[in-house]
Order: sequence, then C-alpha cells, then structure tokens
Amino acid sequence: MSQAPFPPLPLPEWESTKKTLHRYIQIVGKIRMELTPPQNHWWHVPLYVNTRGLGTSPIPYKYNTFEINFDFLDHQLNVTTSRGEEESFNLVDGLSVSTFYHQLFDILDQLDIEVQIKAVPYDITPNIPFSEDTLHKSYDEKYLTRFWKILQQVDRVFRVFNQDFCGKVCPIQLYWHSLDLAVTRFSGKKAPSMPDAGPIDKEAYSHEVISFGFWPGDDNMREPAFYSYTFPAPEGLAQTQLEPTEAFWTEQNESPLAILPYNAARSSGNTENTILQFLESAYRAGIEKAEWDVDAIHQPV
Repeated sequence: MSQAPFPPLPLPEWESTKKTLHRYIQIVGKIRMELTPPQNHWWHVPLYVNTRGLGTSPIPYKYNTFEINFDFLDHQLNVTTSRGEEESFNLVDGLSVSTFYHQLFDILDQLDIEVQIKAVPYDITPNIPFSEDTLHKSYDEKYLTRFWKILQQVDRVFRVFNQDFCGKVCPIQLYWHSLDLAVTRFSGKKAPSMPDAGPIDKEAYSHEVISFGFWPGDDNMREPAFYSYTFPAPEGLAQTQLEPTEAFWTEQNESPLAILPYNAARSSGNTENTILQFLESAYRAGIEKAEWDVDAIHQPV
C-alpha cells in the first residue's frame, strides 16, 4: 500500500469495510453524545483524528473521565479512564457489528460506566440494530490505516486553511452520521428561522455558516471528495467560478454544494495547494455572495 500523503482510496475496494467501520463509529459516537454535556451546534457529538486513529476525547462520567479510541496502527479499540484503567479488544476481519457492540458494552460494564444509547444506525441502511447486526463484519487493515492517514492530512490542511480566520470556527471533527471530516466557519450572525426543520438541523444551522469537509464516498457519490456549502445559500452562489477547474457545483438538499473530487486533487501535482485553492475559492464565493463582514473575522495580512 502506498505511503504517499494522499494515497488512492477507491471506494469499491474497501466499501464493505467502510460500511462496517461506519457502524462501529456510530456506536462510539452515540456513547459520547449521551454522556457529554451538550454544546452548541452538536459539538459534543463528533470524533477527532488523533495520532493513532480516531477518538472521542475525554468523556466526563461522574467525577472521572474516559476515552474510547480506534487504533488504526495496532488495530484495537481502546477504552482508558482517568483512574488508570485500560481495556481493549482487537479489530479484525470477521468482527461483526454485533460482537463489537457487545464487547464494548461489556468493557463499560467492567469499568462501572452505565450508558444507554439508541442502538440502531442513524441515517444508514440497512437499519439493523447494532446488537443483531452480523451482516457487517469486514475489516481491511490496510485500507483502514490508509483512510486514517488521509484524514490526518486533511485535518492538517484544514488547520493551515484556518490560520488567518479569527471568527467563530468549530473544531475539525468527524461527524459519525455521515462519516465526513469537517470544519465550519461562522459569520457571527443568526440564520433565518427554520420552522419546518427538525431539532438537529435547527441547532446545527442556527447561525450563518460556510462549511468544508472531506468524505470517502457513499451510495450517492461513488468516489471520495472535498466539499463546501454556504448556509443559508445566497442567490447566485452556484454561478460563481470555483478553482481548480476540476471543481464544480452540484445540488444537495436543494442547495448548492461545491465539489472537488479527491482524485483530481491527487493528480494535480501539488495536492495540498490544490485543496487549499478549492477551499479558498468556495469560501470566497460564499462570503461575497452572502456579504459577510470579512474585516471582522480575518486577521490583516
């Protein structure tokens, strides 16, 4: 497998593993969501890229904390506590979602951590309860390590992109409902009310945002890609020019979505600069059409 910073990630070659991983991550994310005090825009929900994989960050429990971490180098799930306890199990091909679920909750029981989650997948099909899901059990070590290493690079590039932004910005975080690594900038203004939206969207989009992310592909988009969207979407956004030329506008949920295919960035000769070019062009399109106060949220050059 390639050791390049941005190796290929063809969805068909690891799709069964991705579907299994997605459910593993939703189990862990739901545990974090249940026990972490709510934060604005659902910031108590996602996972984070770390030096060995993905993790929850410290989760408060009574007078202590614990963390759940995916280790994609040694291929283990690790649970550690501030009391010095450590428990783990191996992540291997054939480990079903059902077995993962039961082994993790057995560990939590051993550590006297009580938590109840809605133990079914969120917004993915088939909607088999985690405790019963023996269908999803693929674990390709090489592709999971590769996926994590790409996330590391994307996390780093997002940090470079944010270096002159001094407005409100979320942590760089992996949202487990859609398995995308994202970062969101805020104008500082409230967004129009959404009377017909559910509680998730009402909280996520209570303020004006421009969001950026990377996802590995799914049933609708059959390749990994970078994306950006502005909410609320200003008039004429989709008519603006994106860079590089391989980037394009599409529509999602009746709103413009900027797309840069991952493979186009990889083949550009300078992947990092190409990603930054795309992020900046999508951002400039959003702030100009939405008339954000740029002077208030950027450091002077």
